[in-house]
Amino acid sequence: MTYAVRFYTKTGNTKRLAEAIAKELGVEALPISNPVDEKVDVLFLGNSYYAFSIDPEVRDFVRSLDKEKVGKIVNFGSAAMLNSTYKKVKAEADKVGIPMDEREFHCKGEFKGVHKGRPNAEDVAAAAEFAKKFIG
Repeated sequence: MTYAVRFYTKTGNTKRLAEAIAKELGVEALPISNPVDEKVDVLFLGNSYYAFSIDPEVRDFVRSLDKEKVGKIVNFGSAAMLNSTYKKVKAEADKVGIPMDEREFHCKGEFKGVHKGRPNAEDVAAAAEFAKKFIG
């Protein structure tokens, strides 16, 4: 199996999770400004809620993906208030014909003092453990 990890972050929380996942998979975590040019079986996509939706940059990134190059998307991220961006990302992935894995990783993230220190070391370790489920 081949993997890629891309992420979008404003605070650095999602980047920390992306790096833990990428290390487990033996690949580099890259921001979504880096397109997925290579063929991958699984694209791990890190993102969060901003103003009650995914950031327009995440939306545009998903829309730019080539279904001939990306087998499926695995969603992950952190957020202070809302839990999962899965439905928002899936709606965009559906438009380009890329399936979403039903599994995702999500943890609390610090924002303006809420959930201070999150994601913490335990959250980062849990993200790495989550990635192990896909190695095969």
